[in-house]
Amino acid sequence: MVNFLLLLFIEIIIHCVCLMKIAIDFDGTIVEHRYPQIGEEKLFAFETLKQLQKLGHQLILWTFRHGKELDEAIEFCRKKGIEFYAINKSYPEEVFDTENYSRKIDVDLFIDDRNVGGFPGWSEIWQMLNPDYADSEYNELSSLTRGNTRVGSRLKKLFQ
Repeated sequence: MVNFLLLLFIEIIIHCVCLMKIAIDFDGTIVEHRYPQIGEEKLFAFETLKQLQKLGHQLILWTFRHGKELDEAIEFCRKKGIEFYAINKSYPEEVFDTENYSRKIDVDLFIDDRNVGGFPGWSEIWQMLNPDYADSEYNELSSLTRGNTRVGSRLKKLFQ
């Protein structure tokens, strides 16, 4: 019993330490780039976002959109089952102060189609962020991405 509790405690600590705040672009990342219209959903976008939320990561919508177009993007994601932790802010209560702060938000990771090297696709992003989950038979998303043999290859190279 003590070993089980110790293992559970270690798993909880690892889970808490590994959670990230992730900023995600909308146009060209979640959907095909058709601004100001909303493009077609990118393959595995919402499946990946839902899995990241299930793991406890905080997702922030970080987009050029504002006003009506932003509201449409938020509603589009809401209808697909994604509620963001914050929109164009580091945290929901943040008030943008141009006098004292940079517009850049405080996150652990940005997912954007304008990355160096371009957008790798949601399957590859999932595998880079979750190399331990990517091959799991029990992971809902892994069954969709199993054909890719480069599981977590970029992330593994970073930490080797």
